[in-house]
Amino acid sequence: MYNILVCDDDREIVEAIDIYLSKEGYNVIKVYDGVEAIEKLEKEEIHLLLIDIMMPKLDGIRATLKIRQNSSIPIIILSAKSEDADKVIGLDVGADDYITKPFNPLELIARVKSQIRRYTKLGTMVENKSDVYRVGELEINDACKEVTVDGELVKLTPFEYNILLFLVKNPGRVFTIDQIYEAVWNEEAVAADNTVAVHIRHIREKIEINPKEPRYLKVVWGVGYKIEKM
Repeated sequence: MYNILVCDDDREIVEAIDIYLSKEGYNVIKVYDGVEAIEKLEKEEIHLLLIDIMMPKLDGIRATLKIRQNSSIPIIILSAKSEDADKVIGLDVGADDYITKPFNPLELIARVKSQIRRYTKLGTMVENKSDVYRVGELEINDACKEVTVDGELVKLTPFEYNILLFLVKNPGRVFTIDQIYEAVWNEEAVAADNTVAVHIRHIREKIEINPKEPRYLKVVWGVGYKIEKM
């Protein structure tokens, strides 16, 4: 489930957006000024932000500028202002889209879905930092060299980690055993079958609920291995 942060000082609008998006299966988190929005982004995993321009404490433009210093999540600006100059300012400071109030609920939903699709890139989400990779509930933070599945830390050996990282960076793409070996060990693959296969088996035992029916790390018989897109 994707978490949508809605930020507007008009509580009626926030409640209306909550109804529209909740019906589509999104989890809506509600705040009412730019300061609250920034605080919420620091504490929770947010996949898209809908933010009004005119708000107390911190307006949507300044909030977007601050958010863009640390985050690449999709931002859609909401505003009663329809002039082109206002739209340009919103997009220039880092917003991904702009919706003018009053808006059509169907248009709002369509734009949210479009931005979520872009952000997840067909299932692989690059989060706030370029060194964080995610496929489903499998997440790799390459800066910390940490792997989590369903929020639980998974301990991998260096070679296991590098194999998994290599595959996660290329979701859906099938790699032969030799390609995996050469990418991870940085040397020509000579009789690498058993070495790679053993490491793959160990990775599966650590990241899969049922290694015999893997969700993430799949074998393509006669070809190689891949990380499944989600």
